[in-house]
Amino acid sequence: MTQHSDTLRELKQPTPKEFDPASVKYFRGDIFEPNSDVERDISGLVLRRGPMTQAQISQAIKRPQQTVSRLLSRLVERGLLRPGERVSSGKRGQLSVKMEIVPDYAYSFGISILWDAVAVTVMNFGGKVLGSRQRPMATMSHDSVVAELRHMIGDLKADWSLDGDRIFAAGVGIPGTFMRETGQVNTPLILDEWANINLEEALADDLELPVWVDNDGNAAAIGESLFGVGRWASDFIYLYIDTGIGGGVIHSGGLVRGAFGNAGELGQLLPPFIYPHPNLKLLRELVCRRGVEVETVSDVVNNFDPDWPGVDDWIARARDSLSLIASAGAALLDPAAIVIGGRIPQSLVAKVIPHIEIYDQRRRSFERPLPPIVAAEAGGESVSMGAAALPFTKYTFR
Repeated sequence: MTQHSDTLRELKQPTPKEFDPASVKYFRGDIFEPNSDVERDISGLVLRRGPMTQAQISQAIKRPQQTVSRLLSRLVERGLLRPGERVSSGKRGQLSVKMEIVPDYAYSFGISILWDAVAVTVMNFGGKVLGSRQRPMATMSHDSVVAELRHMIGDLKADWSLDGDRIFAAGVGIPGTFMRETGQVNTPLILDEWANINLEEALADDLELPVWVDNDGNAAAIGESLFGVGRWASDFIYLYIDTGIGGGVIHSGGLVRGAFGNAGELGQLLPPFIYPHPNLKLLRELVCRRGVEVETVSDVVNNFDPDWPGVDDWIARARDSLSLIASAGAALLDPAAIVIGGRIPQSLVAKVIPHIEIYDQRRRSFERPLPPIVAAEAGGESVSMGAAALPFTKYTFR
């Protein structure tokens, strides 16, 4: 194939069918033109690594510089990228321009629907979190949650004087598993009103925004891949610990979804009634038995003290369960890291990691290479951050 034909093929590469702008309610396809696959590669690369020269981009995505030059021109013309700093090209008297993301090209809201709270984050196109809101909820009914979401989104719009035409979409992370027949989310019982309905259509109408929905563990893994451990590890397993335990799998920088969207349901590795689920609901129960007064999981998160009585009891109960999950993940996927995150307090993560063992059957006294177990780096808002990035990863980045 000639270089010219290769260039035309990349320019005309369609956006995947499931993300056809015409099929997404409220989406401003007249403002946000679809990206080809290679354009998504380029914008995602610059987002993760920061400003890059044309030569660096060409080398990273293994495309001819002439092709990359034309694609960069398109992205600059459409407002996604812009020329930045000039640096030495390595040739005497010649300078190269680093291309950088245009942060105000678009904004996205990230919504986290928790068991007992809701959170909203607003993110610009450069991946910077501009602001966040979180509210504990007495009830997680549809009407009460939607009313609070509208209020928080309105506050964030006003705080940052956001141009309505530049609001790209909202991403939503919610606990539950996707169902084979419908693709809808089977949520925990406390979120009964959110179960087995078309969440994307319902929330799009509620918020008058395009909406993409994913499992909370997947959303947190996406957030970690973009803004945390993913900056140095392109393959990792993310353990999402909240009122329940789930997670996500990142391979070659992208989320592994599986046949039905449920890859990474790590809690399902634990045989019922044999291994306790190492979640914050269990932590609350154990510290309450020892006299600590915390009414909700949110209270545990907001007021956590690693010296509380009952914390060591939780570590003793959680150790074998976490070791089984980590060992299964390491054996099946051989990741670069196993990451512990979610709403679990960082001080508790630091305390439990030394107790987690990855099982290994040594041969000739050699152990196989094992991944480190590390704390998440994206912070406690990983779900809403990942949810905010979700629409961009669906449509603009890869």
